[in-house]
Amino acid sequence: MISKPWFLPPLATAAALASLSAHALQIVEAHDGVTVEAVIAIKEPTRIRIENASITDVFGNLYSSNCGLPAAAAGTPSPATPTVNPAGEIALECDRDKGEIYVRPVGDSTKPVNLFVSSANATYTLLLRRSDTPSDTIVIRDRTARLAGPELSPTRQGPLGASANHIRAMKALLVAMASDRVAPDVRVEEIDRPVQLWSEAKFSLMRTYEGRGLVGEKYLLTNISDQTMVLAEQEFDREEGGVVGVAIENLNLRPGESTSVYVIRLGS
Repeated sequence: MISKPWFLPPLATAAALASLSAHALQIVEAHDGVTVEAVIAIKEPTRIRIENASITDVFGNLYSSNCGLPAAAAGTPSPATPTVNPAGEIALECDRDKGEIYVRPVGDSTKPVNLFVSSANATYTLLLRRSDTPSDTIVIRDRTARLAGPELSPTRQGPLGASANHIRAMKALLVAMASDRVAPDVRVEEIDRPVQLWSEAKFSLMRTYEGRGLVGEKYLLTNISDQTMVLAEQEFDREEGGVVGVAIENLNLRPGESTSVYVIRLGS
């Protein structure tokens, strides 16, 4: 694992970035209704996630699943063991907080496993081939979703609350930063200043946007390591910086690739 020491000055309001994959990372280009292939380990769990979205449903010939079990309340016994389907092909575990799943094939069959993975907007059909390999991560990347541009991930309610007006203001500022079409009441300042992050990344604050009670910061991040870099919006959240939303154009960077990072925080 690449070490990630970092320091950001108060103006940056960005957190330590990026989980760098300790194992190989499978990125599969997919869209609704099309079957794509990937590889799953036969002895270890394989993590599956959707780029820029949470997994909401999983369909397939499941051997067992904990996804339908509620978390145990304080002071109550743990939920019962999930029901087992003897004819099932795959054991499923869910991480509800992250919107990810972990799968492991069962039995001695060598045939591929079919799995349907859904987000709020699409259902992806996976053909999972078994292989005697270490645990791995499969990232489903929807090219059609990426054409719509970066998606804002609110980080907390904050003083403005989670009102529709608040969300609209945040999205309007994001569109302005991503398209360079700025309203007259938004003040833009060119910065182009490098920010110390860690040795494997080049990170620069390009410009700031102020107006409508919000401050937007546009960064450029370049992967200068020899490993794939996996980013998550939540890793830019710093409560003391008043961050209320984050958007990243590309969550997966191969060596040499760059992405814009947009951080929105409360204005003074």
